[in-house]
Amino acid sequence: MKHILSLVVMLPLIATLLIFIGGVPVPGLAHEGHGDFSAGEPGNPKKPARTIKVLMREEGKKMVFDPALIEVRKGEQVRFLLYNESVENNHEFVLATIAENRKHAEIMKKYPDMEHEDPNAMRVATFNQGVLIWRFTKIGEFEFACLIPGHYEAGMFGKIIVK
Repeated sequence: MKHILSLVVMLPLIATLLIFIGGVPVPGLAHEGHGDFSAGEPGNPKKPARTIKVLMREEGKKMVFDPALIEVRKGEQVRFLLYNESVENNHEFVLATIAENRKHAEIMKKYPDMEHEDPNAMRVATFNQGVLIWRFTKIGEFEFACLIPGHYEAGMFGKIIVK
């Protein structure tokens, strides 16, 4: 009986330890740094925003965003209307720096079914649409990309320049 009680007490501690040292895959923990975004901050849907339509599609073996270059002003709020025109593939729109997206793309290779519920990211199913509202608070160059394994490598990324 004493051993069973010890086991009951120790199992939650062992599980917590494994999660924090990376021994157990937990997709929700693969997103580090929530709340601190390099490209700005989540937008306020009650405030005015410029609307930018972004198409996600395939062109032969390439996967692309259209437009692939977007310019905004520091402090501007943008409502991205995301349209996935693909017949076969879900796509993502992940807004970050190039380095952050590449790092996260490596995590996505380990957890390919991970879906994003972050303010700076959205997965859009085939022939569907989504809305992402973002306020750009920092000057610089940022990237939007699809981090589903193989999509980035097929050319599915674009640049945002904040002036």
